[in-house]
Amino acid sequence: MGKRFDLLVFDWDGTVVDSAGHIVESIQAACRDLGLPVPSPERARYIIGLGLTDALAYLLPDLAPADYPRLAERYRYHYLAGDHQVTPFMGVREGLATLHNGGFLLGVATGKSRRGLDRALQDSGLLPFFHLSRCADEGFPKPHPEMLIYLMEALAVAPERTLMIGDTSHDMEMARGAGVTGLAVTYGAHEESALRACAPAACIASFPELIAWLQANA
Repeated sequence: MGKRFDLLVFDWDGTVVDSAGHIVESIQAACRDLGLPVPSPERARYIIGLGLTDALAYLLPDLAPADYPRLAERYRYHYLAGDHQVTPFMGVREGLATLHNGGFLLGVATGKSRRGLDRALQDSGLLPFFHLSRCADEGFPKPHPEMLIYLMEALAVAPERTLMIGDTSHDMEMARGAGVTGLAVTYGAHEESALRACAPAACIASFPELIAWLQANA
C-alpha cells in the first residue's frame, strides 16, 4: 500500500524536544523578575506555541502591550540560561532518520523565533532530517494556518497529503484551518482531554509510538 502522506510537519517544543517544563519555569521566573502575577504551570503550559502577543494577552490580560518586550527579554534570559537542559525525546533521532530515509518530506511549524529554531536545530543535531521550517516571527503565529500553507506551497504538497503532528490544541486548530489532518501527542504541553476535543486522527503517548503509528498509517 502506498503512502497516505507525503509531508509530515512537526511542532518543535513538546513534540520533538522535551522543553515544555523549562518553558513554564522560564515564564514564571520572568514574571517574578518584573513583579507580575506568576501563572500556574497549567496556565503557562496552555500558551506554549502561541505568538507573543496572543500568549501574553491570555497569560497577563492586565499587562500593557508596551511592557511585552520587557517580559519577553526576561523570558529569553531564563530560557537561554537553561537551554542546555532541553534535549530531544527518547527515540527522536532514530525515528526521524527512519522517516527521512523512508521518503517523507519533513517540516517544522513552531512558535519559536527563526533565531531560536535555527539554534535548536543545530544544537540538537536534527537539522539534516528536515526539508523546511516556518517560525512564528516569519508570518502569522498558531493557530492561524499560514505556517502550514507556506510549507505546503513551498514543497508543492496538497493538504490531503500533509500531516501536522503536535502536542497542543493550537497545533490541531492550525491543522484544521489549513485543511490538514492533525495527529496529537500527549507527552508534551496540553492535556489529552484538550487534544481529543480537537478530533485528531489519533493521540500518541511517546515518540517511538508515534513512529510506529506513522509506519502503519502514514
